[in-house]
Amino acid sequence: MHEARAVGCRALQVQDPVSQGAISAWLLYPTGAPARAVSFGPYQVDVAMDAQPDGELLPLVAVSHGNGGSPWTHRGTALHLARAGFAVALLEHPGNSRSDNRLAHTAQNLCDRPRHLALVLDAAFADLALGPRLLAGVAAVLGHSIGAYTALALAGGRPRSFPKEEPDGQSRSLQVPRDPRVRALVLLAPAAAWFLEAGSLGGVTAQIFLRTGALDSIAPHRELVMRDLAAVITDEQIVPNAGHFSFQSPFPQSMIRPDFPPSQDPPGFDRVSYQCQLNAEVEAFLRGALRGADR
Repeated sequence: MHEARAVGCRALQVQDPVSQGAISAWLLYPTGAPARAVSFGPYQVDVAMDAQPDGELLPLVAVSHGNGGSPWTHRGTALHLARAGFAVALLEHPGNSRSDNRLAHTAQNLCDRPRHLALVLDAAFADLALGPRLLAGVAAVLGHSIGAYTALALAGGRPRSFPKEEPDGQSRSLQVPRDPRVRALVLLAPAAAWFLEAGSLGGVTAQIFLRTGALDSIAPHRELVMRDLAAVITDEQIVPNAGHFSFQSPFPQSMIRPDFPPSQDPPGFDRVSYQCQLNAEVEAFLRGALRGADR
């Protein structure tokens, strides 16, 4: 892996055979081609669309966004990793995104999300331009909030729904795919309440990077994650003064307002400065966790 001059981007529409719908996804990767500003909704990102990938054996990292969110809220980390020699798969979860949130707070969403992630990993490895450049059969997942739930479920967690999430009001174990390609997880402010049962995360063997906010009142689930996963958590911190959304990239100035909670941090928290630290820490963790995975 090496520093690249720019970031390439390929847009994909990944078919979901279960829902018969499509998952919007984007692949970011290092390239030598010149980049230009491209708008993805309200976010402007410097990328070279459909440029030729640069490098070989690029480790693949997928990003699972939070409830009603967008993968572009982690664009800073994604761009940092792509420039550092990783390939990054961004996906927008149908039914639980900023443009389509009809499945929020349902058991169907909890089952759909890990499947979406696995399908996008399949598509990235099969992509004619980028697939041959990837480190074969190996991936990491970065997840924020319910995106971290998604990562844990795909890596071997056994979730259970809450009664309010089921049409008949009965809690049940959820059937979710497990993907052996997932070797490392980056969990940011993880929402993990669906793993309340002791041992429900015992099947997760991927190395884990965990960051929680000291002032997170939305998903204060650190102890729940630590209960079953202490043996595989290799890098863990409680970030002083951070809130639930402090791990997202800074929003455009036009979106920063008190009535938009994701743009807000506890008083005194510097999201811009922290992002630089977080990105470097995530890169270092992933380099170590995926080193030698192709052997």
